[in-house]
Amino acid sequence: MVVSDSQSSDTGTILRVRGPLRLKCQLDSTDAPLMHKVISRTFGTLHSQVKSEACVLAVCDSPVIIWPNRGVHATPDEITPNTLCEDLQQWIQTDEQESTGKRSARKKNKKSSSVSIINLRLMMEATTTGPLPPPILTRAIQKSHFLSTTLPMDCVIRTACNNTIKDACERLVEALTHQLCEMEKVILQHMKGTMLLVPEPLHFLLPEPKGLVTVVYPAGVPDSQLETQRKELHQQFELQDDWPYFRKANAYHFPNEPYKDGYLRNPHLALTHPTLDNGKVYMVQGIYSYHHYMQDHMDDNGWGCAYRSLQTICSWFEQQGYTERPVPTHKEIQQALVDVGDKQKSFVGSRQWIGSIEVQAVLNQLLEVTSKIMFVSQGSELASKGRELANHFLTEGTPVMIGGGVLAHTILGVAWSETTGQIRYLILDPHYTGAEDLQIITDKGWCGWKGPDFWDQTAYYNLCLPQRPKTI
Repeated sequence: MVVSDSQSSDTGTILRVRGPLRLKCQLDSTDAPLMHKVISRTFGTLHSQVKSEACVLAVCDSPVIIWPNRGVHATPDEITPNTLCEDLQQWIQTDEQESTGKRSARKKNKKSSSVSIINLRLMMEATTTGPLPPPILTRAIQKSHFLSTTLPMDCVIRTACNNTIKDACERLVEALTHQLCEMEKVILQHMKGTMLLVPEPLHFLLPEPKGLVTVVYPAGVPDSQLETQRKELHQQFELQDDWPYFRKANAYHFPNEPYKDGYLRNPHLALTHPTLDNGKVYMVQGIYSYHHYMQDHMDDNGWGCAYRSLQTICSWFEQQGYTERPVPTHKEIQQALVDVGDKQKSFVGSRQWIGSIEVQAVLNQLLEVTSKIMFVSQGSELASKGRELANHFLTEGTPVMIGGGVLAHTILGVAWSETTGQIRYLILDPHYTGAEDLQIITDKGWCGWKGPDFWDQTAYYNLCLPQRPKTI
């Protein structure tokens, strides 16, 4: 079910190999043990292919082709078995260089801790050298079942700065053969009659020092039916049993792949932490989407800030795997408040504001998530709430919605000094109306650290602190 790579998650280079392998077998009987035997024999053939000289790894967006089982032979000739893995980067063509045809001279930004990704395609040579025997055709009339599916191979390894291509190829071939074993287990375990469930490899980034782990799940099977497998994985990796690490929504998102929905994720990671005397930083744990005014072809400028803060919170629960429900629209939020008896039917489709209490009600109604409400009689008192907020981000890790007067914001964290009482708030502002431009959002303070004077000192505030379910 799993293969792990325990090297550090923020250094070195990730090599990721993807490609289809065709599983084809003829079943002369529908007897389960005989079918399993034939399928296992077919997987044995695939093992042999991966280990054969016909196996080819092509570095994407480059002219580099490697034969891992042929003495790590490669083209161009400058690539040798002792070439460092990170040196493959210079052969990868960037968008700007496509028109010139020049090799990339990219070098990793020393200030950046993001890992480099090198994508490779798994292929098999279709022809061989030398004379071929003449084809032989035979005809047999019999009743049989023909099973055919494509196995979506997807393996990753993390390499250190001194690892060579030879080292990496040995590990990649080993990872491919191990993944075939895991796919065989999944197919045989979930096979119903002659129907196959396609195995789906997913990658998960676990807390250090465990690193990147690959798990093979049956595609199309919801998380609710995979709890037993997740419990086994939590025990195997000695993980806490109150936080989801192996739900499908927790799958690692590779930094070189854009999100398809267009929302920014975790813009706060681009910020520098404030410095306080004896201060510590407590922040949201996990991934969320930044929701703000004017998104989704919805003109909610002037009234929808709390809706957007709620959407950001819902996106956190979705992307941590606590719910499979998509982020609700404004109308779905309004309908939920009608359903719980908080609003009249005429509220749906209106432009009426909502506050922290309504956010609490919607989270409970749509996601079955409970929340604590913190009441602050005036903004000046927020400066004394450092301990409560720090504890929330330490234990729950969820975004916090705060409403006061006519404005709502999302608190993503606090920097707080227990000795001096100094505090800064990490604010995500839903009132932003521009494009998804990370630099503008961070430079202009739409996502940024704010002092106590950010709040209206005389206005009252309610804070909605969502409590995450203690499940895996």
